[in-house]
This record gives sequence, C-alpha cells and structure tokens, in this order.
Amino acid sequence: MIDRNIVLVGFMGSGKSSVGRALAERLGRRFVDTDDVIERRAGMSVEEIFAKRGERFFREFEADLAKELSLDENLVIATGGGMVVPEENRQELLSTGFGVALFAPMDVTLDWVGRSRPLLQGEYEERRRKAMDLLVKRAPAYAEFRNLVDTDRPEGETIDEVAALVEGRAWKHVIPVDSPDGTYEIHIREGLLRSAGEMLRSLGLEGPVIAVVSNTTVAPLHAQKVLDSLRSAGYDPVPFQIPDGEEYKNLDTVRFLYDRFLEARMDRHSVVMALGGGVVGDIAGFAAATFMRGVPFIQAPTTLLAMADASIGGKTGVDLPQGKNLVGAFKQPRAVLVDPEVLGTLPPEQFRAGLAEVVKHGLIGNPILFAQLAGRGPANLGQMLANAVRVKVRIVRDDPLEQGKRVWLNLGHTFAHAWEKLSGYSMLHGEAVAMGLVAAARLSERLGEAPDGLAAQVKGTLDRLGLPTAAPDYPPEDVYAAMQSDKKRKGGKLRFVLLHQVGDPFVREVPEEDVLAALREG
Repeated sequence: MIDRNIVLVGFMGSGKSSVGRALAERLGRRFVDTDDVIERRAGMSVEEIFAKRGERFFREFEADLAKELSLDENLVIATGGGMVVPEENRQELLSTGFGVALFAPMDVTLDWVGRSRPLLQGEYEERRRKAMDLLVKRAPAYAEFRNLVDTDRPEGETIDEVAALVEGRAWKHVIPVDSPDGTYEIHIREGLLRSAGEMLRSLGLEGPVIAVVSNTTVAPLHAQKVLDSLRSAGYDPVPFQIPDGEEYKNLDTVRFLYDRFLEARMDRHSVVMALGGGVVGDIAGFAAATFMRGVPFIQAPTTLLAMADASIGGKTGVDLPQGKNLVGAFKQPRAVLVDPEVLGTLPPEQFRAGLAEVVKHGLIGNPILFAQLAGRGPANLGQMLANAVRVKVRIVRDDPLEQGKRVWLNLGHTFAHAWEKLSGYSMLHGEAVAMGLVAAARLSERLGEAPDGLAAQVKGTLDRLGLPTAAPDYPPEDVYAAMQSDKKRKGGKLRFVLLHQVGDPFVREVPEEDVLAALREG
C-alpha cells in the first residue's frame, strides 16, 4: 500500500482536486490532476479542447494518460469526471492504485462548477438535467471503486476518512444532524454499544435513571452489554421489554411504558433509550416525546433498516387500526448510536429487508450508492451505512418537519403501507418497501416521467439482493382503498413519490386509473 497510487474518481465538482491535493501533502506524495496535465500538454484549456478538437480527442488523451500513470507510483491522482468510464482506463488505474470514489449531491455540484464545464452549459434547470443524465450514466463506472466517500461536509473530515481508508485504519463515522431542537450526532462504529455509558456522559445527560426499552427478541442478545456500560458510567439503568412485532406498535404498549416509567420514579432528567429496530424506536420515541412533556431520548438501533432509516430524523409514532403511524410526534434524539457489530445476530431475512431502505436512499439521493448495490457492492458495511445515512440527513436537515422534500423518503411506501395493512402487518416492512420501489418506478414510467427500463433496473437490483419484487396478490381495488389512509394525501387526493430517474425524485398526484394499472402490471 505504501507505493501504490491513490486514485480519486467521481463526478465533476465532487472535490477530487481539492481533496487530492491536500491528501498528497499530508501523505508526502506527488499530486496529479489529470485535467491539468492534459491542459498543459495540449497547450489549451479543457473547454478549448472540446471546442477546437472535440470530445473524442480529449478522451484519447485521457486513455494515454491512464496507461502512463499506471506505470508510476506513490501518486495521488484526481481523475477527470469521465476518465474512468471506459473499462480499459479503469483497469489501468486500478491495476497499480487504491481507488476511492467521491460523491457530492447535485445541488452542491452545480454550485461548485457553475457553467464552467463544456458538458454543462445552459440555464440552471437545463444544466441540472444534463448533469443528472451524465451522473447516472457514469455511476456504474464510479461504483467499481468500492470505497465511496461523501464530500458534502468540511473538507478536513473528508480527507481524514480517505486517509484512514488508504491506510487500512478503522474509521468512526460521526454525522451531525441539524434539527429544530439543535444539533445531534449519529455515531457509526463497531463495538459502540459497549461504550454507551461514556457516550451519554459526554452528552451531559444527568439521568440517573435510564429506561432501556427493548423487545423480547433483542433484549436477550444485546441489553446486558448496554446495561453494564451504563452502570459503569454511574447511571441507574432500568430495562423494559415490550413484545416483538408491528402488531404491538399501538397506544396500549405506550401506556404500558408510561406505567413502568412512573414505577421507576423517572423524572424530566431521566433518559429513554430505544434498543431495537424501527418498531422499538417508534414506540420508545413517542413515549419519550410525551412522558412529562418530553424527556431526553437516545436511539440505539439494532436492525439494518433502523440504522439506515427509521432511527434518523425524529419521527416517532404508533399505529391505529385504520393505518400506520397515524398517531405520533417529532422527537429528535440526543444521539444515535449505530453499532454494526450487532447485525451479526440479525436473521438474514431481516438484513435483506433493511437493504431495501438502503436501495431507496440510493434511488432518491446517491446514484453511485445505488450502482454499488446493483453491482459488486460497497467496500464494507460501515461505508454503506454512512453513505445511506447521509442521504437521509441531508433531507431531514432541509425539511425537519416534513413540509417539503422529506416526503421523498416515502418512495415506494404508499404501496408498501397499503400491502402491510391488507396483510395484517404480517409482512416485513423492508420487503413491502422493496415491492413498493418497483411499483413506484413502474408508475413513473407509465406516466412518462421516467425512461423506459427504470423499473427493470430497480427490480434487477432488488432481485440481486434477494428481496421480493412482485406485488402481493391483492385485488388492485382493495390496495387502492387501503391507500386512502396514507398521510401524504393532500386535499383528499393521493400523492406519490416518483422518479424522473435514479437520484431525481419528485411528488405528484396520480389518477386512480394509473395507480390501478401499475398494480395490475406488477
């Protein structure tokens, strides 16, 4: 690893040059920006090359340079956005290099590059459309570089993470979340639950009573190490178990917790910690939001679905017989403690179900992450989780109370919630979401909003991950009727989250006949 080149790839404006230059200085390596080399040797700017000699000439120059750099060593190479699209170039650079793909969301990219790039001319919406088309086309090439690092944060943090990847060091992801109640952090690190007590002390939480709410499945596996850590930090943890299953996500279970909290003599300084999956987080979070008008809350998710999605953003609630999550509150946690180590005890079907939410995050906000899941996969679980989490964090940061783009997080969920309701909540939420993602993509195509083949692409990715993709065998009219309790209705009309393409979601009302047709096609 000492002599191998470090190759940074990614879309234009993702920070390859600035990150690469700083990384090279830190590691004592020579920095090479391939666009700069080509400009110097051609005696003209990239824009001039495209205008006077054409794109083909530029791509041939890139191919020759890829061969040349593969023979060198101890470099940090920032590649042009399209340099690694040809497979030969990728293989040349990867043969003697350690590859890292960088990603920035599209609005950040367009702010950085402006109108300076030959392939992104025109007004903002035209440039955005061109850029999305180009990013989606190139994403599978970037995904071959399986270490994916999000650069939408202070540059120093990005450089630290890339350096850790290069040197093979374990990396603790700390992702800040801005909310109306202040900033909290999501921590992702192996073995984190064994230091839960230290984490709560670092947050200034007094306690001393900590209600550790778990369920009958998770508590025997993971509660003891959390309780031991809390006691070592001087807290008085009190474990509470609730039954396992969506059918217990109701007001009766919340009332049970209120009674136990009072028996434990909890006050407004006491803390509620949710140790479990999304159902435990929803119930415990709602109880924390409403007990004594709100007590501090900690999320410690133990399922992939909860780690990637449900534990983030402050939405809590319970179900009514008429539908899911119809009673709830926004309760921001003081921290989210994500310990990937606990996923080793997760049943395979539950792990796969969680991958559906990771796919969803790729579809609404990170085309390279989606391409990784459709291809060889991410480098490791921690990186995958961090990249999925950052998609949701950006959305909830911009829309903490679900007044706008936060609804994008419900891609596929209008279908999924209806199927779950008809099944009596017997199907796994992630499996219902997987089927819903395919249905949403199919509906997007039917309405002429997405290119032909999007649904097949989504289906192929989910099939590869072992998730169900065919709609359950319920009459379409019954499914549509079950959708009427969906919270995304506005003025009595159903609104669906749809896709123009991967990474480009939107919301619109859809006529009943189109929804029924999409269901029949499933």
